[in-house]
Amino acid sequence: MEARWSGVLQVQTTVDDRGVAASIAQALVDERLAACVQVLGPIESTYRWEGAVEVATEWLLLVKTTEEAWPALSARIRALHPYRQPELIALPVARGSDGYLGWLRSEVVAPR
Repeated sequence: MEARWSGVLQVQTTVDDRGVAASIAQALVDERLAACVQVLGPIESTYRWEGAVEVATEWLLLVKTTEEAWPALSARIRALHPYRQPELIALPVARGSDGYLGWLRSEVVAPR
C-alpha cells in the first residue's frame, strides 16, 4: 500500500517554562498558524550543549499545522522562543482521519 502525504505537519519544540509554553501555544493558535498546540510536561531532557551534558526540566509543545504555514510558523516560534537554539522539528503526518485533517486544514491560514 502506498503512503500518501496529507500536507499536515506535527511540529515539536521544548521550553523551560510552563508559562512560556502556554504563551507560544496561544499565539500560534490565535494567529491561525496552528490549529492546535498540546503542551506536555514537565519532561526531563538530557542533551549535550557547548561540550557539557545537561539535564533540564522542559515542556514539550506539539503543534498541528500545514506544510503551507511552516515558513511563517517556524519564524514565529523562533521569534517567541527564549532559547538561542530551539528545538524545531517538523514531522509529516502521512495519514489521519479525514474529519480531523479537514478541521485542521480549515483552522490554519498560511500567510501570503
